[in-house]
Amino acid sequence: MHHPARTPLAGLLLLASAALAPLPASAAESYDNCTGFVDALPAVISTQGTWCLRHDLSTAIASGAAITINANNVTLDCNHFKVGGLAAGNGSDALGLYAHTRSNITVRNCSVRGFAEGLYLFGSGHVVEHNRFDNNLFRAIGVFGDGNRIVDNLVVDTGGREGFANAVGIEASASIIDNTVDGVFGVGANTYPTGISLYSGSGHLVRGNQISDLLAAGAGVARGIFNEGAGGVAIDRNHITRVGFGGIGIDNDGGAVFCTGNTIHNFSTPTQDCTSVSGNLSLP
Repeated sequence: MHHPARTPLAGLLLLASAALAPLPASAAESYDNCTGFVDALPAVISTQGTWCLRHDLSTAIASGAAITINANNVTLDCNHFKVGGLAAGNGSDALGLYAHTRSNITVRNCSVRGFAEGLYLFGSGHVVEHNRFDNNLFRAIGVFGDGNRIVDNLVVDTGGREGFANAVGIEASASIIDNTVDGVFGVGANTYPTGISLYSGSGHLVRGNQISDLLAAGAGVARGIFNEGAGGVAIDRNHITRVGFGGIGIDNDGGAVFCTGNTIHNFSTPTQDCTSVSGNLSLP
């Protein structure tokens, strides 16, 4: 039996459903909060507020920075668009995102690719969250100073700069939580890749990170997590593995470090010089 009265109602329901459907993640629902836009590279941000990307950007500069932040209290929201530097090649000395002696910088939703260093922030109160860093040549993320946080970033395939044997995925004075670092390799006969390196400070938390595919060469040593000088650090519930066998899963060359609940695979030395070791699991 045919019921023509139901056809308009079905159409209205479909229209209502379409109106309520969520927008794509890269759509411009956040643009209303933007102070301004970065539409070409290189760029300098000189006033506080939220600065946004609205399309992919690339540059061939081989030195300097693609985006320099010269103000405090700045949020850079790339809306999942790319800041690219691959055109400069493997000899590049350029930085992707850069701020020096600034406070309260937030970088989120950025895809940063092909720079010597993907991101370098020096100062205090910085937050680096929900970004993707791939094919950066020496260091993907570098954050230094006090009160910084690096949360939920994807760091892929870091290395390839000639003359740099010690590539590192994340190097920071910061709490480093729930990041993925996959693929770190230096260049040379003996290479020393590191997944996460704590530089200085105290009281940092390194938790819930996944570190994999650290590729050492020759007499070099791979390190999953390396504490260079910080104290009162908790290294907790990270999963660390590497290519081949050897190296050090968690290495402490600083202050007090508590190594708890980590899973460590393919390292000849699972932990070295931790102040306290509890609940770690390791397999050769």
